[in-house]
Amino acid sequence: MSNPMAIAAVTATVRNMLLQDVTSDPDLADTAVTTQAPDRARGALVSNQLNLFLYQTLISAAWRNSDIPQQVNRSERGFPALGLNLYYLMTAYGRDNDDVFGHRVLGRAMRLLHDHALLGPDEIKNALISNDLWQQVERVRITPQPLSVDEMSKLWTIFQTQYRISAAYEVAVVLIESRRPIARPLPVLTRGTGDFGVAVEPDLVPPFPAIERVAQPSNQVSARLGEVLLISGHHLDGTSAIRFANPLAGSIDVPPMAGGTDQRVSVQVPNDPVNWPAGLYALSLLIQQPGQPDRLTNALPVLIAPRIQNIAPDPAARDAAGAVILQVSCSPEVRPAQRASLMIGAREILAQPVVAQTNILTFPVPLAAPGTHFTRVRVDGAESWLIDRTQVPPTFDQTQRVTIT
Repeated sequence: MSNPMAIAAVTATVRNMLLQDVTSDPDLADTAVTTQAPDRARGALVSNQLNLFLYQTLISAAWRNSDIPQQVNRSERGFPALGLNLYYLMTAYGRDNDDVFGHRVLGRAMRLLHDHALLGPDEIKNALISNDLWQQVERVRITPQPLSVDEMSKLWTIFQTQYRISAAYEVAVVLIESRRPIARPLPVLTRGTGDFGVAVEPDLVPPFPAIERVAQPSNQVSARLGEVLLISGHHLDGTSAIRFANPLAGSIDVPPMAGGTDQRVSVQVPNDPVNWPAGLYALSLLIQQPGQPDRLTNALPVLIAPRIQNIAPDPAARDAAGAVILQVSCSPEVRPAQRASLMIGAREILAQPVVAQTNILTFPVPLAAPGTHFTRVRVDGAESWLIDRTQVPPTFDQTQRVTIT
């Protein structure tokens, strides 16, 4: 693991490598390798020069939440190291500002970083006193970082100096150890009195209770108040209640009907139009078994549909403008926060706003078309039944109609 000197150790190691390699060429023996900002790098130098500038550091996504190997034992929670990717810009200057020499220096430096893409432990250890980057488990790799002309021009604009031929590299990863202490609990010697060990079942079915399907009455896609739902799944024995959850009604527990098995449970939706608003409910089962903690199964969606009780007037006579006003009584009662509409054929008419919970909705129908129309009430996405799905093929319910004259 590395201490905070790791960044400086990378810079010093790469600088030493470049200096040793480039100056081994007799024609480039006067090359200076510096580590300064580009606007101050050249200064008064007139010899060949390589400048290595760290222009960006980024957090390594791969090491963001990873524990360091051999630092954390099983059952312990450690703190991830600070993983950094370092981005360097290497700029070349020729002797007496001769670009030919600058290109030779840059070419030799790029060849070195191409051939020497891994920093060796001894090179890192000797580059900077007191650094321990050379001991980290992850090797430090050098990778060319391609930059477009636009990205390069933005960099040099930030540097506020004249552009010089450059090459960018990524050096990764540098791991800096966190100083936060790790919680190390004492080992567990014996199991608790309530721990019976691992339960094994020679079956592909999971051992935990789960709902697989909720069958609606009469092959419908929704249920109405007073209807019976058939719930199928596995390990459902011990069901003490069926829980219906709705944003308006909250969580309501209903006892199951008699005759349930470990694979099937039936429940009758209470015929309580005051406390059971129409809409979408999440249905789950509360399982209670001796010697076991209470369990709540997964939840499946169930629609509670409204029921049209009466439409008045019927028949409805249009006024001089061709409009009618229909009053629909329905169950369950509609609350002010709910969106209610009346479907007349293929046309949707929104209900007038209500200030209190009510079972009577008023629908002003402008430019009503004369004739007999099938009707449906829709409340929060749940529609009253219009189709008799017990027939083959399905048929329309002839009672769900209104006549406009």
